[in-house]
Amino acid sequence: MSAEPLESHVGLWTEADYFGLGETRARIELLDGSLIVSPAPSKRHQLVSWNLVDSLRPAARPRGFLVFEAVNVRLGVDRIAIPDVVVAETDDEGSIIEAGEVRLICEIVSPGNAAADRLVKMQLYAIARIPWYLLVEQDGDSHSLRLYRLDGAHYVEDRVAKAGETLTLTEPFRWEIDPATLR
Repeated sequence: MSAEPLESHVGLWTEADYFGLGETRARIELLDGSLIVSPAPSKRHQLVSWNLVDSLRPAARPRGFLVFEAVNVRLGVDRIAIPDVVVAETDDEGSIIEAGEVRLICEIVSPGNAAADRLVKMQLYAIARIPWYLLVEQDGDSHSLRLYRLDGAHYVEDRVAKAGETLTLTEPFRWEIDPATLR
């Protein structure tokens, strides 16, 4: 993608404008007419994401769920997020997952983007009615996991696990992980 379509655009962005950008290496999200551009994740962030996906896939597959990294998720009109990890009841066609197909959404907190992951995205995912939100937080050289369950219009903390502990899910599928295995 060249910068020309970005520089020549005037006004709010629509989904049609957004998808007109085509595939990009940059992580560009659409939020109510504005584009949010994030730098490429760090090597550690990518390693944690890959290990998380590797752990989730065999647990999600028996329920018919697919696991994706950095995929477009339509949260609403002119709201396209690109979460770190998504578990969805969907197929492998197309380039977007509808929020109603998502069973678990995950963000790996980046130091420069912590407020977005803990507040903004959490609120947007709750508004989109995504039932489970997993937040991976870095604690020094290890990680902790915070699992949130949708309760009405907002998330409530359901479970927390630090390195050396086990986070256990029974819904939307059976899965266990020690956050220490993410590194």
